[in-house]
Amino acid sequence: MIRRIIYLSFVAMLIFFSVTTEAQKPKHTFKLGTTEFLLDGQPFQIISGEMHPARIPAEYWHHRIMMAKAMGCNTISAYVFWNYHESEEGVYDFTSGNHNLAEFIKIVQEEGMWLILRPGPYVCAEWDLGGIPPYLLKIPDIKLRSLDPRYMTAVERYIGKLSEVIKPFQITKGGPILILQIENEYGFFGNDRNYLLKLKEIWASMGIDIPTFTCDGPTKEMLEAGTLPGSAVGLNSLRSLADFDLAAKINPGVPVFSSETYPGWLTHWGEKWARRDTTDLLSEVKFLMDNKKSFNFYVIHGGTNFEYTAGANSGDKGYEPDVTSYDYDAPINEQGQPTAKYMSLRRLIGSYLPKGKILPPIPDSVPAIVITPLTMQPFTSVWDNLPQPVSSVQPKTFEAYGQYHGFVLYKTELNGIKNGKLIVTDIHDYATVFLNGNYIGKLDRREGVNSIDIPSSNTEVPVLEILVEAMGHINFGKNIIDRKGITDSVTLNGTKLLNWQAYNLPMDKKYIWDLRSSGRSLKKPGVFFKGNFVLSKGEGNLFSDTYIDVSNFIKGIVWVNGHNLGRYWNIGPQKRLYCPSTWLREGMNEIMIFDLHQIEPKRVTGSKTME
Repeated sequence: MIRRIIYLSFVAMLIFFSVTTEAQKPKHTFKLGTTEFLLDGQPFQIISGEMHPARIPAEYWHHRIMMAKAMGCNTISAYVFWNYHESEEGVYDFTSGNHNLAEFIKIVQEEGMWLILRPGPYVCAEWDLGGIPPYLLKIPDIKLRSLDPRYMTAVERYIGKLSEVIKPFQITKGGPILILQIENEYGFFGNDRNYLLKLKEIWASMGIDIPTFTCDGPTKEMLEAGTLPGSAVGLNSLRSLADFDLAAKINPGVPVFSSETYPGWLTHWGEKWARRDTTDLLSEVKFLMDNKKSFNFYVIHGGTNFEYTAGANSGDKGYEPDVTSYDYDAPINEQGQPTAKYMSLRRLIGSYLPKGKILPPIPDSVPAIVITPLTMQPFTSVWDNLPQPVSSVQPKTFEAYGQYHGFVLYKTELNGIKNGKLIVTDIHDYATVFLNGNYIGKLDRREGVNSIDIPSSNTEVPVLEILVEAMGHINFGKNIIDRKGITDSVTLNGTKLLNWQAYNLPMDKKYIWDLRSSGRSLKKPGVFFKGNFVLSKGEGNLFSDTYIDVSNFIKGIVWVNGHNLGRYWNIGPQKRLYCPSTWLREGMNEIMIFDLHQIEPKRVTGSKTME
């Protein structure tokens, strides 16, 4: 009896503290007026800065949010990348490192900021496959961003998992999340409003009871296809008040805002760095402030496409893979520092504050160091670290082999026709080609190069090897069904080559950890290099970032202490990869480089800046 009384008292106490804690949460309301957002019943101008938790080390979230606040923002906007949280089918991560979305949201609230959530399922964002998990590409006839039941089953499962994370943080529950986006720029892609309505219905069924919005370009066609009755209208790349009027006419009775005001722009490999004129940007922001229009800087801070997360475009120029840096010429640069653009925007936005109000001080930047130059030494080769192969009559895509990033080696013997013109239909995305172990050339989807001449050989049965690199899955437009590897067939002088061995080389953490030294001379391209540098407390390594300069290498991947910094390519413009201080350590640090072409030792240097 005494135990029962103690137990009931304990339960009552828990209920009391739960109710008390709930009652202590500040209660606010956020609703859609006919033309304005209403916070606690009053017109509210959203001044938002977009940043993406997946692109920023979790240790820096607080700093970047404080930077946005100091520039004059009252809101943070964040994409959630579905494939970042479900990298394998049915396996979710919302808790480790910068996957910890709940922690990010808590920091937003701690800083007294509001949050716009943009959870997809498709987001674009120059992110691999626009955030959609590439495991879906294993299904041969899958239709993405549609009511295809196989796609929607995966979508509903994802929304169910994500809803459990974000439900407690809605403004209706005392949290900072004001509004949630339904899909992304759907008017650019399709016209099935039933698909959008179904997504909205799923969110509601999962307990998401905050307002919703869509975003599209300011054209009649896009707005008719992409907007939803009862959802606010976000405009991307607006030009004038006429754009707002058009959106209000097509989808009346809800607020219209600039969901993406662009301080900068993205950059592809082989291009010059994209730069937006600050004068034009300030004029656009002044127009928005003068007209009390809500807006969101896309992006206020870009961060980095670590590992294999950078996406690609496919337009008039063909395949256009994105660089590793997502600096975006944003007001806060990749390393978290304020730029001249930041200072100009801070002055402009600050000039609209009520009399006597000032913006908070700009937080100190994380310092940067220059590591001591070092010569990288050949360590091992991909050829000495091949897994067991999979046999295929015809070569298959990465996705068909259950792999979504990294490399796959395709190998076959040439019987019958042994030389002539080799055509790979089609190569996705870059490949080095070998005959009898000798490098003979490359294939490059970006340049439209999918063929190579196979020379005559004295070998009775020549061996052909094609080492294919998957770059970013296309993230925008009608070509997002973008499988990797050899996507159809290989012919030699018109004869189809059959009977292949495929070697999966994901170059993930496990693969890199398991690498073993070759212990011999490495003359066949496809070499891993290693180098070490030492940091001490006196050099500030515990609190300093750096950039790894790989200008002397050709094309490949860089790891520091096992962390994948991303891709490099000597066609530029990016020659330095950002390494946050959180990945460095006191004492010995290791750099590893896999290069598709380089075989000789070369020097790596460091820098405090990207350029």
